[in-house]
Amino acid sequence: QVQLVESGGGLVQAGGSLRLSCAISGGTLGIYKMGWFRQAPGKERRFVAAINWSIGSTTYPDNVKGRFTISRDNAKNRVFLQMNALNPEDTAVYYCAGSPRATMAYDYWGQGTQVTVSS
Repeated sequence: QVQLVESGGGLVQAGGSLRLSCAISGGTLGIYKMGWFRQAPGKERRFVAAINWSIGSTTYPDNVKGRFTISRDNAKNRVFLQMNALNPEDTAVYYCAGSPRATMAYDYWGQGTQVTVSS
């Protein structure tokens, strides 16, 4: 059973940076892609970034493109989200997710890490 644990969240001022990390346990043999999502208070969970576990290709929505970078370390079974030029609208709980397939659905989820950006 794949388990995901996020770390690296915290409080940062607007314009600052944070790097989130997601540790994957239980094996990565069946993982096709990994992603990051976020959920702000009172809002739906939103897609932030995804990476193909094997080839490393990435996908971002327009609102984070150029500011956020997803990467992975296959040897250490970790996924990272580098977030730059943060603004208060980026405040949310950030979740790491994994999927064994190329479709939109993700099967594995972490418990989340809080990111708060102050103005």
